[in-house]
Amino acid sequence: MNKPYLIAEMGVNFYDTANLMEISPLEAALLYIDKAAEAGVNCAKFQSYKADTIASKNSPAYWDTAKEPTKTQYELFIKHDSFGEHEYQKLCDYTHSKGMDFVSTPFDYNSADYLYNMVDFYKISSSDLSNLPFIYHIGRKGKPVCLSVGAAYLSEVDEAVRTLKSAGCENIVLLHCVLSYPTNPEDVNLRVLSTLKRTFPDLHIGFSDHVAPDDTMMTLATAYLLGAEVIEKHFTLDKTLPGNDHYHAGDPEDFKKAIRNFQWINCILGSDEKRVLGCEMVPRREARRSLVLTRNMTAGEKIEKKDIMAKRPGTGISPKYTDIVVGRKVLCDLQEDTVLSWDMI
Repeated sequence: MNKPYLIAEMGVNFYDTANLMEISPLEAALLYIDKAAEAGVNCAKFQSYKADTIASKNSPAYWDTAKEPTKTQYELFIKHDSFGEHEYQKLCDYTHSKGMDFVSTPFDYNSADYLYNMVDFYKISSSDLSNLPFIYHIGRKGKPVCLSVGAAYLSEVDEAVRTLKSAGCENIVLLHCVLSYPTNPEDVNLRVLSTLKRTFPDLHIGFSDHVAPDDTMMTLATAYLLGAEVIEKHFTLDKTLPGNDHYHAGDPEDFKKAIRNFQWINCILGSDEKRVLGCEMVPRREARRSLVLTRNMTAGEKIEKKDIMAKRPGTGISPKYTDIVVGRKVLCDLQEDTVLSWDMI
């Protein structure tokens, strides 16, 4: 399995793809799953909500309205809330058939309940971090929980964690997140990962990313290097599509690039054991130094300090034995620049 654990957040982006391709939203969602599986993702994630239970009709937009012009949250959500238990079961089964885990973030109690037999773990949105009764309800279900902690003070994170633990949930992943779409690079503050690890040493720590993809996918690579065990990023088939989350999502090529970065990082991090590697054996022998004569010497002469110098290769007596060699006699005639060995003195 790739490390870190990589979640492709489909969200509701597939609705826009369905409109573009003139196919049903379900067909588009299945296509998203196909492409995520091809990219090598570990988990396909969706969102389960109904507009009437997630937002009041007057809830204002908090996203970049230049990219998503819908003025209220209710108007946006009602465009993307046609799926119910039946559709998510189809997505679950198809995701599992592709060898990936399935998750859909519940935004109400009904969704949390019907998703129980589908999801491999629960994901709780940053927007519900202070919804402690809902967090407790999910914690009681006995599944692992990923909790995004965007737009929160550390004390609020602690309160949510305590609520999950009080419900009997011990397998918790905290996802550092910035609740801004898209997140400006200077606002990402990936050092918060270290703060979370230090504050909650018994929990797993990850990162939910809202930064627009760069050419190298360096944001995700950096998060991994700083200790993110789980990484979540929005997923789209077309970053140029107008709509809810396309403008800060990664496409399949971005995800493939991120996975190659993770694999490269794993490769170069290697082992923490300090030892001589097989690839170093010859260079170690040839590049280290030995004691070498600075002049011709005849049998029986006593070696003085000025008669020897440390030079490559390292096949003879190591310079660390200089004090032992000085004062000894050579046993045979030796030429200048002879690499000394113990049988010569």
